[in-house]
Amino acid sequence: MPIITEKDLQPIYDVIVVGSGAGGGQSAYTLTMNGVKVLMLEAGRNYDPVTETPMFQSKADAPLRAMSTKEKPFGFHDATVDGGWEVPGEPYTQASTDPKQRFDWWRARMLGGRTNHWGRISLRNGPYDFKPYSRDGLGFDWPISYEDVAPYYDKVEMLVGVYGSNEGLENTPDSPNGTLLPAPKARAGELYVKKHIAKFGMPVIPIHRAVLSTRQDHVNFPARLHPNNPKAQKIIAKAMQERAACFWATDCGRGCAIKANYQSTTVHLPPALATGNLDILCNAHAREVTVGADGKANGVIYIDKVAGQERAVKARAVILAASSGETARILLNSKSHRFPNGLANGSGLVGKYIMDTVGAGLGGSVPAFENLPVHNEEGAGTHVYIPWWLYKDASKLGFARGYHIEFGTGRRMPGLGAGGASPGYGKSYKEEVRQKYGAGIGFAGRGEMIPNENSFCEIDPTVKDKWGIPVLRFHWKWSDHELKQAAHMEATFAMVIEAIGGKAKKPEADGSKAIEAGGRIIHEVGGALMGADAKKSVTNRWNQCWDVPNLVLNDGSAFCSNADKNPTLTIMALAWRASDHLVEEMRKGNL
Repeated sequence: MPIITEKDLQPIYDVIVVGSGAGGGQSAYTLTMNGVKVLMLEAGRNYDPVTETPMFQSKADAPLRAMSTKEKPFGFHDATVDGGWEVPGEPYTQASTDPKQRFDWWRARMLGGRTNHWGRISLRNGPYDFKPYSRDGLGFDWPISYEDVAPYYDKVEMLVGVYGSNEGLENTPDSPNGTLLPAPKARAGELYVKKHIAKFGMPVIPIHRAVLSTRQDHVNFPARLHPNNPKAQKIIAKAMQERAACFWATDCGRGCAIKANYQSTTVHLPPALATGNLDILCNAHAREVTVGADGKANGVIYIDKVAGQERAVKARAVILAASSGETARILLNSKSHRFPNGLANGSGLVGKYIMDTVGAGLGGSVPAFENLPVHNEEGAGTHVYIPWWLYKDASKLGFARGYHIEFGTGRRMPGLGAGGASPGYGKSYKEEVRQKYGAGIGFAGRGEMIPNENSFCEIDPTVKDKWGIPVLRFHWKWSDHELKQAAHMEATFAMVIEAIGGKAKKPEADGSKAIEAGGRIIHEVGGALMGADAKKSVTNRWNQCWDVPNLVLNDGSAFCSNADKNPTLTIMALAWRASDHLVEEMRKGNL
């Protein structure tokens, strides 16, 4: 993948995009396909999964058998080559010493950002999710509806390749016919769970996931994605033909050398580069957005991390897509006489109302799964899930909003453990491993967090990173809604495990102990609320900052809520929508 150096920079670009992940990649793709000249700034190094992915290495081939370490929290083979909850030289601080008020901030310092790491679960927000305040009086309504975003969900699903099915369920939107790829078959254990929990009214359905179960329709999709744009159609048709279908043999979290899963580095950036309209500058750590005498954004100051020097680049417009935390940090550090409290912060809401996903989990063992014939159940990670099924019972639960359930069973590549066997050695130990390997089952809940004023980030008054840039300080607090939801998750998981004849670990009744710490699910959104009133929000319905209309926030910053659906698909859909609007505004001469 061609990457430029400082000597290749142009004097001025149409748009600078900060960040190369889901929002940045989608922004660059949409803009360049429309002829816009784009410079992308990436804080980390170049990364090419085609050449760097260890697709066929076993855990025995890795240091420490690929187990988790401080430097590689998800194991040696995880695609996050640089980054994690701790990044050397780039600290962040906590406002409280109470571990229950801690926020752990994940950052991926590499081309493609978090799209190299994520689980690729691609669920659409439903109509309820865009108007939560209207339903229960909590949080905020979005100034847009599902109908505003639906056409962009369609486009993103076709572009990145999403498998799944249409089930016609409440607040779980279907996709137009021909948009989704076929869902892989459910495994035996998943079908067993489905059979035994039907009596609870819990649907077990194919999940939507950004993995190619078959080759993409390179004949019809390009025209649907880019009508009246033959150049773009030709480029994306070629790019789709270069992607292979998944052969169900390796963990998507490692990256994908055959481009079967979605990563910005294999799906968004190659066709954007093929237009000739994109320059990518790696190891360029953005410090602040600069503003001209007219109050408009006119460029970005960044640190060349290799040379350790500060540099500046210019553009007609700027898109921040650096992740919601990093975007808030850049805005709050972009101070001037015109913007003494940080750029686009006239409402005082930059950094406020940050959110993560509510997470809790529980495991157990199922005797019915013991002593099964040797077989391979690797598949594509998650094949099925349980969408939230209790909308009509919300008033009885003691907490607002809900969660979906992901679960795993079967014989997959083992780790250091012995499949549930007791510690030991010799013949009896081997027999026990063979008996119990594959008999384990694990459930994880992913639920909605309601934004609250006690969860926010700000600039630490004294701490700076290795380049002298002030760092973020996090404040965090779960509300009773999230704590009760987490306890409900664990009780539900125990009920399900027992219903299928299994034995569950003891569920945690105390939600504060059941819930994962803030930031641990890595679904950080918020910090620059979208709204219809400039006094009560940071961006308008097109992700444009009210105070600086040619500054657009195309990551999760503008989220008004964080539904139980994983946020990445919505980030991409909103980024495409906002980039289309930016192109039109530039054509009209409004920016």
